[in-house]
Order: sequence, then structure tokens, then C-alpha cells
Amino acid sequence: MTIIAGLDIGGTKCAVLIGELSGDEVNTVERVEFPTPDTPEKAIKSMTDTLDQLLERHQIHTLASIGISCGGPLNSKKGLIVAPPNLPGWENIEIVKMLEEIYHIPVALQNDANAGAMAEWKWGAGKGTENMIFLTFGTGMGAGLILNGQLYSGTNDLAGEVGHIRLAEEGPVGFGKAGSFEGFCSGGGIARLAAIMAEKAIGEGKTPLFCPRLDELGNITTKKVGLAAQAGDELALEVFSIVGFRLGRGLALLVDILNPEKIVIGSIYGRQQKILEPLVLQELEKEAIGLSLSVCEITPTGLGERIGDLASFSVALLALEKAANIKPGLEL
Repeated sequence: MTIIAGLDIGGTKCAVLIGELSGDEVNTVERVEFPTPDTPEKAIKSMTDTLDQLLERHQIHTLASIGISCGGPLNSKKGLIVAPPNLPGWENIEIVKMLEEIYHIPVALQNDANAGAMAEWKWGAGKGTENMIFLTFGTGMGAGLILNGQLYSGTNDLAGEVGHIRLAEEGPVGFGKAGSFEGFCSGGGIARLAAIMAEKAIGEGKTPLFCPRLDELGNITTKKVGLAAQAGDELALEVFSIVGFRLGRGLALLVDILNPEKIVIGSIYGRQQKILEPLVLQELEKEAIGLSLSVCEITPTGLGERIGDLASFSVALLALEKAANIKPGLEL
């Protein structure tokens, strides 16, 4: 029995998991989630304590590897968390070295987009492909790239930062840039776009379902706008028409440049697929090279809400592969 562990480090919460490899699949044995502590030292101590408790509770004496999924920027080759904007104080944290010294097994680190891409490639909608793109489309917009059958992370781990691409001279701010891919196509960006449009509509005497009064502008969320759109609210549908148009434009760039077999899109796309998909495909037909588009499928994530868990497990498998150790690891 091969047991691996995953650590999912986020700005608001962390998760610690252990999983059992069975052939090409991995099954979660147990998962524990807790709010992210306010310092990296406390967070790492909480994660290792939790992992130790899980191993003891399930009487596991052999752990093969540990995979860490975390927001960037980071240096996966050096095992270094550099300075994620959603993790204040996490500057140049040598997390891989720390865990290797504690557990004496292979440990690997990847940003959350790359980890999600590997999970979808191994177990989800991208399984069996050679060239695949995974787009987070959640809190932010990032991409994980599987090219020629392997993860491509770039010269210094910054490949796939598609959220920084400018799609328009003006628009909601995302990734520090107005009119960016992330500005139009992310949870925060959609909420900001909806607030701008709602303020104007209320000033014209209209009452958007997701924001009937000016004093509620600060409470707009993508979920509220999505529910309003599904209920037929005119302004909410207009918001998502803009999002779908810009998403299609962004995808056309990726199709033309990388010629993938699949583009797998996470979070918001799956929840709003009925509204977004026709708009996206219409723009792709107009903008992308026909031959490239003809071999590319656009699909929501195949792993759904499990993607965060399986992302960290995919990094644990990467640690095994890099150590050329597919068999169970060292005794703890």
C-alpha cells in the first residue's frame, strides 16, 4: 500500500490530506482543513502536527511522498515559497527543505494552477492528452500548462500567468492591470464589473436583482450575480455576456499560440457553463485559427470540488517521479 500526503496552502485556509494510491488512481483516506495561521512558522507547525495525527490515527508507518500546492510566486526547483500576495509574511520560505528534514522522504512544491493542471491531466478532464491547458477561473485567473506530455512551468516558474494579459484598454482591475484577463474573468473581477454596472443602472432608476440599492454595492459577489443571471436578471446576464466575450478572446489567444487538445476551465465556468459556453464558442469561432480550434475541446473541470485535494496529491506523485521512487517510501 502506497500512502502519499498533500498540503494545500491558501490565503484563508489550509488542508492536510493523506491518500492511498491504487493503480493509476488515488483515494483520499482523510482530509483536515483549518484557517491559515498568521505566520508561516505557525502554519507549517499546524500542518505537520495535523499530518502526524492523521498518520497515527490511521496507523500508517510508511509515507511515500508529500506534495504541496500553494499560490505563487514560488520557486519549485528550489522548493521555495517566494512571496504570495495572499500569504503576507511568507517570504523565501524553504518549505520543501523543512519537510524533507522532518520526514526524510521526497517533497515537491507547485503553484496551485500547475497542481490543478496535473490533477486534471492525471485523473480529470485532461486525462489521455499530450497538450492541455488548465485555467483556474476562480478567485484569480491562472493557467497550468501540460505541453508534450509534461508540465511546463517556464524559466522561473512564471509560465501560465495568463491573468496578466491585457484584453482591453479599460475594464475591471485584475493582477494589478485594468482590462486584464483576470480583471474580466475571475471572481473578484466579475464582482467589480458587476458593481460598476449596477451603480450606473441604479442611477438610471433600475433595480438589479443582485444589488437593488447603492449601499449594497460592496456586498456584490460572483455567486450573487450568477444566481441572478440564472433567474433571468437583465443586468446580470449583461455582466456575463461581457465575461463570456472576454473569455472567448482570451481562449483564442491560447488556442492560436499553444494549439492544445483541451482547455479545461475550473470553478466559475462550470457553475455558469450554460450562460458562458455559447458566448465563448461564438468568439472562438471568430478569433481562433480554424484548424487549431477544430482539434481543441473546451470543457469544465472533470474533478469538480475535488480538484484542490487531488492537486496536492498530483504534486506528491511528481515528487515520487523526480526521486525515481514509485514504491513506498522510507519508514517514519
